Amino acid sequence: QVQLVESGGGLVQPGGSLRLSCAASGFTLDYYAIGWFHQAPGKQREGVSCISKSADVQYYRDSVKGRFTISRDNANNTVYLQMNSLKPEDTAVYYCGADRFERLIPSPDYTYWGQGTQVTVSS
Repeated sequence: QVQLVESGGGLVQPGGSLRLSCAASGFTLDYYAIGWFHQAPGKQREGVSCISKSADVQYYRDSVKGRFTISRDNANNTVYLQMNSLKPEDTAVYYCGADRFERLIPSPDYTYWGQGTQVTVSS
């Protein structure tokens, strides 16, 4: 019954925007560190962004700095990833992960994972 569900993906033109959501059920996200990852076909999953338990620390990989923003909405038990100025190289399945252990960078060992949402950036 503990699960994370990603949503908000889709097909968008280069330069467009999407907002991804990571909604938790079976537990609350208030005291969980959250990370966003993406995985393109034939490639390994890699960290995109993460947010600390108190939301005072946010991390972004260099390729998305200035374009993506991670945020928490604890009242709705949801974490968002606002994605602006999207590029074809952003195309991937995006996953969120959650863990009670604090993290300052996204690591592959989060306890809980969602099923992913597809983001496709193409003309």
